[in-house]
Amino acid sequence: MNILVINAGSSSLKYQLFNMDDETVAAKGLCERIGMEGSQLKHTPTGGESVVYSEPMPDHVAAIKLVFKALTDPVSGVVKSMDEINAVGHRVLHGGDKFSASVLVTAPVKAAIEETIPLGPLHNPANLMGINACEQVMPNTPQVAVFDTAFHQTMPEKAFLYALPYKYYEEYKVRRYGFHGSSHRYISARAIEMLGGKKGLKIITCHLGNGSSLAAIEDGKCVDTSMGLTPLEGLPMGTRSGSIDPAILEFVMAREKVDVTEMTNILNKKSGVLGISGISSDFRDLGKAAAEGNHRAALAIEIFTYNVTKLIGSYAAAMGGADAIVFTAGVGENDPEMRKNIVDKLGFMGAKIDAEKNNIRGKEAIVSTDDSKVKVLVIPTNEELVIARDTQEIVSAL
Repeated sequence: MNILVINAGSSSLKYQLFNMDDETVAAKGLCERIGMEGSQLKHTPTGGESVVYSEPMPDHVAAIKLVFKALTDPVSGVVKSMDEINAVGHRVLHGGDKFSASVLVTAPVKAAIEETIPLGPLHNPANLMGINACEQVMPNTPQVAVFDTAFHQTMPEKAFLYALPYKYYEEYKVRRYGFHGSSHRYISARAIEMLGGKKGLKIITCHLGNGSSLAAIEDGKCVDTSMGLTPLEGLPMGTRSGSIDPAILEFVMAREKVDVTEMTNILNKKSGVLGISGISSDFRDLGKAAAEGNHRAALAIEIFTYNVTKLIGSYAAAMGGADAIVFTAGVGENDPEMRKNIVDKLGFMGAKIDAEKNNIRGKEAIVSTDDSKVKVLVIPTNEELVIARDTQEIVSAL
């Protein structure tokens, strides 16, 4: 079975084509600047050279058509026709409390995604555009929606409710939802496999990158996570502030003479380690600057590390212990020093990192010492594979 995985943004569209017989990627690509001048598609067949298509893409329908052109190209394509694609899986950011699992796309499902736009105003409209574009271009191909929020729907009320008037939850569904669900789901399941398939394991998963979140997972189910109603809550990130005193908003708005829209933009796009350092949201740039003596760059890394460590400790307390800590995503997979600095502060939990084992980037491994009471793992995430697997399971049952 061939499954096309789509991750549509407002002006971009990423894709991967999976052969589910062996779960390999036949090709992947990225459409950029959709609806703008200078739009292009970079298509890369596995084992082949990348091809760039510089063609106008006024909307997502045009982008999907160009993706199909690339996939079926006689030279760089990987299928003879789009009839060889059996299904499409879509990443959808926000499913609210309506979806606790992936679902076949139907008219009611699309309506529910649209109803959830106020909770995911930046992403859900783009995700819907991707779904609608695929429906228009390949109307007879089944589509599946895979929600970032679904994995976290197992959280108990004590974890997902805010201490606000209860009617805000009843009337507006204001609650913690959590994100990066496909990532936390993949790496926690893989960690359980690597630890012998034991039941009841208490695992803390750390998705650390430009966007970062942690999750507390007990016996394969999420019991808490750091992102909230939106992806803004939790850790300080590349450009997001993370959790702050809400009174700061009014305080700054009054002095900077900005409205709530601009304040939200500041919190999402001008804060985090970028705001602290004044240099970059990329941790590689910060590490280089810190090594050259830049205090603010070093401080940004220290604040980030401190907050990750603190959250791991709080999740261990919430679960009554931890059997494993898992690192993933751009920073988590590729920064041995960051992992070491975090785990070194967790000696009180019995966590010990092995310097030699930890000297890896982007590879799957157990990096704790043999006598560490808490296992420490590095597992490269694969959200696209989760989407492909869910799509295959749902479509196979039709």
